[in-house]
Amino acid sequence: MPARVQDRISLLGFGSAAIGNLYRPVTDELAFATVQTALTEGVLYIDTAPHYGFGLSEKRLGAALAELDPRRRVVISTKVGRRLDPRPDADLSQVRQGFVSPEPFESVFDYSYDAVMRSYEESRARLRRDIDVLYVHDLGRYAHGDKHPKLFAEFMEGGYRALRKLRDGGAVKAIGLGVNEWQVCEEALAHGDFDIMLLAGRYTLLEQRALETFLPLCKQRKVSIVVGGPYNSGILAHDGRNGTRRTGPLMYEYQPAPPDIVARVSAIEAVCARHDVPLAAAALQFPLAHPQVISVIPGMGNPDEVHRAKEWLTLPIPGAFWAELRAQGLVRPDAPLPVTE
Repeated sequence: MPARVQDRISLLGFGSAAIGNLYRPVTDELAFATVQTALTEGVLYIDTAPHYGFGLSEKRLGAALAELDPRRRVVISTKVGRRLDPRPDADLSQVRQGFVSPEPFESVFDYSYDAVMRSYEESRARLRRDIDVLYVHDLGRYAHGDKHPKLFAEFMEGGYRALRKLRDGGAVKAIGLGVNEWQVCEEALAHGDFDIMLLAGRYTLLEQRALETFLPLCKQRKVSIVVGGPYNSGILAHDGRNGTRRTGPLMYEYQPAPPDIVARVSAIEAVCARHDVPLAAAALQFPLAHPQVISVIPGMGNPDEVHRAKEWLTLPIPGAFWAELRAQGLVRPDAPLPVTE
């Protein structure tokens, strides 16, 4: 039986929105160096999307990997569901849809059959290689509110057929959703057959409601999980050892964190301090304890962030730390905890 692509995905993956100029410009040279460092550190899974810099992230990855990964050992995932429409009048110096990109496009949601097939072909051209995993980008109420039922129907009637054609024909090896909510993943699994879900920010050191129904369903259906957003928009991306202090606002869900979240993080940090554990290390290692989770993919925008993520992921964390988190009710009692040697 041929090996599944999931079995080739590294525990630490590379979320590549930052090299698409997320919020601020990044030079081509820095983007290349970041990808190079990731491969040197053993990262063999990179996730991208047309939305990331309106094709810029995919272009930069394509150029870097053509030189750095000629044997194509790296597993690549990208997304469909947002087409790129030309915007010749766009002010390329300003933040547009979260990106400061030289690409004169904007992304528009479109889950139709033709849009998904066209998006796949355009991504393949920018990446200069075949695509291993294809996710549907930002389906669900989190992104679309009351428009969700109409867009979900559009996807099932059109985009899903395109995904099945690509997977069943061998053009891609796995399909799934790349979303910020587990509820739409459950809805999709009730209507179709998927291999892998990229779930951002919903199974983390701060949030574990996915344990109630979603993760058991994934176990039953043999669906793998990639955890994106393990730092919950940055509030967990802190070392805290050696007296290091936070700078800037505490961000959660892409906005300033509410008081209850700040209080919960402070309680977790107090446990971290007692055991000399970096908060970010705990945030990266916690999701991987669940048997359905095969990779965690923090965003990384420079070589230092790659090095830190690798250090945090591999740092030994004492079992007493996890036990105290559970005893204080800071993680759910049914949450699997990392096994300490």
